[in-house]
Amino acid sequence: MEQSFLAYLRGRCRKLPQVAVGIGDDAAVIAPRSESQIVCTDQIIDGVDFDSSQHALADVGYKSMAINLSDIAAMGGWPSAALVTLSLPRRGATRIAGDVYEGILEAAEEFQVAIAGGDLSTYEGPLAINATLLGYVPEQGAWLRSGAREDDAIVVSGALGGSLRGRHLRPQPRLSLVQTLRELVTIHAAIDISDGLSLDLDRLCAASRVGAELDVEQIPIHRDAVEMAHQSGRTPFEHAWSDGEDFELILTLPQDQTDHLLTERADLGLTQIGKIVGRTGLWKRARGKLQRLPPQGYVHGSSDPTSSNAPSTQP
Repeated sequence: MEQSFLAYLRGRCRKLPQVAVGIGDDAAVIAPRSESQIVCTDQIIDGVDFDSSQHALADVGYKSMAINLSDIAAMGGWPSAALVTLSLPRRGATRIAGDVYEGILEAAEEFQVAIAGGDLSTYEGPLAINATLLGYVPEQGAWLRSGAREDDAIVVSGALGGSLRGRHLRPQPRLSLVQTLRELVTIHAAIDISDGLSLDLDRLCAASRVGAELDVEQIPIHRDAVEMAHQSGRTPFEHAWSDGEDFELILTLPQDQTDHLLTERADLGLTQIGKIVGRTGLWKRARGKLQRLPPQGYVHGSSDPTSSNAPSTQP
């Protein structure tokens, strides 16, 4: 199966200049660049991160690439090449591999990523997909979680919540937005929203040793969160606060630059939801006092969000 499938892949993969030697040799040869290289990897497993009985395998393949591309975006980078490893159930391995790769190749073409190689294996277990993405960042350096500064504005790149209605299978990495922001403003810290707005913002704040004061009324709520709230018994805000798998970006940057950006480039879809403060933790101001907000989010490997006995996060 492996040799015939590799022949199929060589025929499907486009030749891109960032890979000098790709599929078919013992290792890939990546063309050198002057910028700093960045690497990220993630694995998704049937029954944990997706359900092959309900989700199209092409969508699953697309997601395996897109979640890594979102990590590249959160670092302020641009992708160049990917290594993809499939662990396949023995029964139907060739069909499954082909279906998964339809989505992988779609994402690779959309974002100009060269599939440089990887591995295929079959076993008595569930489908697992591991994608390793290589990319680069400009000379200004990578965006980190640890760079937030007191009085920075906190900005998100899109509406949040309700991704399990289908957006989680076809996330749209904010790579073009990153290129635009690189030209317009100075980003101090960034993280992508994979496990929930509050959980990932809390991680950024912890890495930067700061806190966040939020205007919860300004948090943009996706229409999918509103629809989910009709059945879930939770509010649209609670879905936006903790659902996860939105794959939007949380960014911190100087307030004056934010004011100019929101005025002059409303087309970018950015929203300021608060500011960075010296007091650690997540907070909202209610009746003139600060109230602690418990971070909640999706824990991979579980179908339920984390729970907390802290006060409600209702706005």
